[in-house]
Amino acid sequence: MSFLANVSYAICMSGISVSIIGFSVYTETRKNAGDDKMSHFGTVGALWRYPVKSLLGESCRHLKFDTRGAEGDRLYAVYDAKGKFGSGKTTRRFQKIDGLFEFRSYYRDDVLTVVFPDGTERAGPDSDTDAAMSEVLGQPVALTREADISHFDAGPVHIVTSAALAALRLALPGMQIDERRFRPNLLLDVAGSEPSEHGWVGRRLRIGDRVTLEIVETTERCGMTTFAQAELRREPRLLKHLSDTYGLCLGVYANVIQGGEVSLSDSVEML
Repeated sequence: MSFLANVSYAICMSGISVSIIGFSVYTETRKNAGDDKMSHFGTVGALWRYPVKSLLGESCRHLKFDTRGAEGDRLYAVYDAKGKFGSGKTTRRFQKIDGLFEFRSYYRDDVLTVVFPDGTERAGPDSDTDAAMSEVLGQPVALTREADISHFDAGPVHIVTSAALAALRLALPGMQIDERRFRPNLLLDVAGSEPSEHGWVGRRLRIGDRVTLEIVETTERCGMTTFAQAELRREPRLLKHLSDTYGLCLGVYANVIQGGEVSLSDSVEML
C-alpha cells in the first residue's frame, strides 16, 4: 500500500513494509496472504460535537456518523437580525457576535439544551430561549435549525491529532494548548510531534470496524482558536504561530464514506 508523500520509499523484508512520510513513520503487516493491507497508527482519544454552531460543545463517549457528519453536530445556529449565522468571524454567511463562547450546548435525551453563562439551562429552540440569549448578547438573535444552507464551514467532520497539539506545545511553552481551541469532532491519538494529518488529504481512514472517512482538505484556522473559553485564557499569539508555521492550517476536514458509531479508544487505520 502506498502512502501520501512527494518523496516516499518502501523497504520490504519478510512481509513487512515501512513507508516514511515527512516526519512520521507508519508500519503495515500482512497477517495472511489474502488479508487486506491496512496501517494501524492510532486510536480515538476524544469525541466532540457542537449542537449549536459557535457555542461550546459536549464531549461524548460514543458518537454516530452519517453523510452529514457527527449526529446532531452544528444542527442549530444562532441567527442575527439579518439572518446571518452567529460566529467568531464575519464573512458572507457569518456575523461575528461577541459572547457566544460563554454559552455551551448539549443534548439531553435528544433535546437541545443551552447552558447560559450563569449556569442556567434552557431547552431550545423556543421564543423564551431566544429572548434570554438576546438579552445576554445585547442584540436580537434566534436559535434556528439547519435548513437549506449548511452550518458547516467546510467538510462535515473535523479531525485533529495529538501529534499536532504536541507540536504546538513544544513550540509555544507556557501557552494553554487544548483540543477545545480547535473544535474537532475527532481527536486522534497518534505518535509524533508534527501535524502528520496535513499529509492525509486524498486518503481514507477506517475508525473501529465500520466508519470510513475520506480526508478532503486541511483546516484553515481563524481567530476563534485564540478566544478564551471555560478555564482557557485568551492566547492572541497562537494564530500568528499557525500562520508563520503552517500557513494558518491545523487539522483536516473529512467526508463520511461509510457511517456508523465511533467510540473512545477505537482503532484508526489508513486504508
